[in-house]
Parts: sequence; structure tokens; C-alpha cells
Amino acid sequence: MRTLIAGFALAVLGVSPALAQTYPGKPVRILIAQAPGSATDVISRVVGNQLSTALGQPVVIEARPGAGGAVGTAEAARSTPDGYTLFMANNSTHGSNPAVYAKLPYDAVNDFAPISFVASVPYVLVVEPALPVKSVRELIALAKSRPGKMNYASAGNGSTHQFCAELLKSTAGIDVTHIPYKGSPPGVAAVLAGEVSLMFANLTDVGAQIRSGRVKALAVTTLKRAELLPDVPTMVEAGVPDFEITSWFGLLAPAGTPAPVVARLNAEMVRVLAREDVRSTLGAQGLNVASSTPEQFAAHIRSEIARFSRIAKAAGIKAE
Repeated sequence: MRTLIAGFALAVLGVSPALAQTYPGKPVRILIAQAPGSATDVISRVVGNQLSTALGQPVVIEARPGAGGAVGTAEAARSTPDGYTLFMANNSTHGSNPAVYAKLPYDAVNDFAPISFVASVPYVLVVEPALPVKSVRELIALAKSRPGKMNYASAGNGSTHQFCAELLKSTAGIDVTHIPYKGSPPGVAAVLAGEVSLMFANLTDVGAQIRSGRVKALAVTTLKRAELLPDVPTMVEAGVPDFEITSWFGLLAPAGTPAPVVARLNAEMVRVLAREDVRSTLGAQGLNVASSTPEQFAAHIRSEIARFSRIAKAAGIKAE
């Protein structure tokens, strides 16, 4: 009787019990649009390892960086919608990029089937060790004394890293040159080497360098201080009003992926993200873990695109 009731419930929800039980029958891959070693990569590997156990199949992470995330995102959008290619989206691929590019090789809303939100983390304003500043106010004053002579790194044109810096530029009235890199890790490396003066880097990408003193952290971009950096003020506390940009991550499938597969993946993600070991592992990287329904994640993506569009218009941010 319980089996019949469960089967009826799945049928009402549009979920085929047979398909839900047989998926997956081969390895699954998670595409990422950022470079290996990036926050997206780190999160995907933690989640992928747990999904592999839950699904009983290998889960392989494949990086496709380039064009500010457009290369990997477009490949994911064009993939066969059978549940064997997934995509770890983030605030660049499904937030800032749609806000600044008139034409993208993918539609952030219509080309994907949301599965679940995964985690969020603040960006951190970091500067090269030799830069003679200890606060955001001192950085702004220095930049104003050197108009056009300082530069900042980003993970690529249209990336949220660029959004953060351009928002600071427009708000503080400073002239700092944008140097785009192919991903966040190369940008962080440029700050470490003194090739650029500053960067808004994902806490996951730069936490170790902050703790070792290889870069100086001046502020975080969330409205609350980061638990891993309790002594680092928020941008608002540092004197920059209305400054809030959060890095986030979530799992998607190509549009047209069967509903039973999406339902199975969502159920497994909810279980994976509820595991204490997963939460502690990602928490140690500064990440705040949170699962969602597909509908909630879809609404989040739409709201983020709208919010980034407002920021882009206000700050005059355009794709280069």
C-alpha cells in the first residue's frame, strides 16, 4: 500500500517512479565556467564527491573557463538534457554577465533547469602587501592622489569581481584601471606578485593568503562581517554606503532535463547539503551553505539578474 501511495504521489508531481529509480546509469559530469582552483571548482568537488556516493556513479568536474564564464556556461546550455551534464552556476554566469552583455551565447533563465542553491560567500577587498594603506579610506585617498596609475584585477570582463571594483570607483570617485584575468586564481596571483594594486576576491579564493599575511584584507562586501574574518569591516562600515554584493553558487541542468531527474537531483542535493561534514568543510572556506527548491533557485536567479542590472546602470558598468 505504501509503495502504491508513493508511486501515486510521484505521478501527481509529474515524476516517473521508473525513471527516478533508474537514473543515473553512467557517470555524471559537472561543468564549471571558472578555472581549476577557483571557489566554483572547490565547491563543485565537495558536492560532486557526495553526489557520487548518493547516486552510485562517478561525478567528474570539468572546467571550461573563458570569456568571463560564457564559454563553459554556453557549453552546459547546449549539452544533452538527460541529467548527465550538470552546471555549477554562480553570480557571474547568472547575475552579472546577463546584466552587462547585450548578447551572450546562452540565456541564463530559459536555457537551464534549476536544481538547488548551494552556498554563498562574501568578496573581500584585498591589496598587495607593499601598498601603503590599512583601510578603505586610505586606499581611496591613495587612488585619488594617483589618478589612472593604480589598477585592479578581476576574473574577467563582466565578472562580479569587476562589478565590485567598478561600484567602488563610481561611489568613491576614483580612477583605477581594470586588468581582467582568465579566472580568479590568476587575478589573486597578480595581487600577490604586486602586478596589480587590488582586487575584490572571493573569500574562498583568497582566505589562505589573508591568513598567511600575503595580502591585506580591507573589507568584505556583505552587510555582515565574515565569521572567518571577524576583524575585517564591511564596506558599509568602512565608509562606502549601499555596498552589498555576494558571491553565490547553485546547481543547474540544461533546460528540458526530465522532471524526474531534476527531482532526484534536488532531493540528493538537499540531503548532501544537510550533512554536517559537508557544511563544516565548506564553512571552513567561509561559505554559508543552503539548499533550496528548484523554484526558489529560479526566483533567486531572476532577482539577481535584475539587481546586477540596476548596479550596472547606476555605476555605468559595461562589458569591454
